[in-house]
Amino acid sequence: MWEATEEAKRTGKSARVYTEFHYRTQKSWSRSRRVIAKAERIDGKDNPRYVVTSLSGRQWQARQLYEQRYCSRGDMENRIKEQMLLFADRMSAETMRADQLRLYLSAAAYVLVEALRRLALKDTELAEAQVNTIRLRLLKIGAGCV
Repeated sequence: MWEATEEAKRTGKSARVYTEFHYRTQKSWSRSRRVIAKAERIDGKDNPRYVVTSLSGRQWQARQLYEQRYCSRGDMENRIKEQMLLFADRMSAETMRADQLRLYLSAAAYVLVEALRRLALKDTELAEAQVNTIRLRLLKIGAGCV
């Protein structure tokens, strides 16, 4: 964190520094494991992150592993959360088939809104918006005006 803080002071911008080390818990881990550490300074605040991995240093350098593998996984999890905002979290019907249909419809709605975001909203303020925001600001309000 000290290096990231010093770089942020020197440049006046956010700063990231990556490193790695091996760590073992006292009780729950049977062996030492590789840990990737990201020390980040954003808007004057520390933002440390750690990833425990079994991938070797020969395969993946610390920065590559964090930015290319870990962050893309987190992004994928964000897409799953977005679908949950489109009614996929409501699985309380009497039958499993009804819940399955609701999940299918939610998935179809997500695909349509994602296509809208990627194609029609490119270069607009909603180009990076979550699907729930697009639904509320564009579709729900727009549909109410008709």
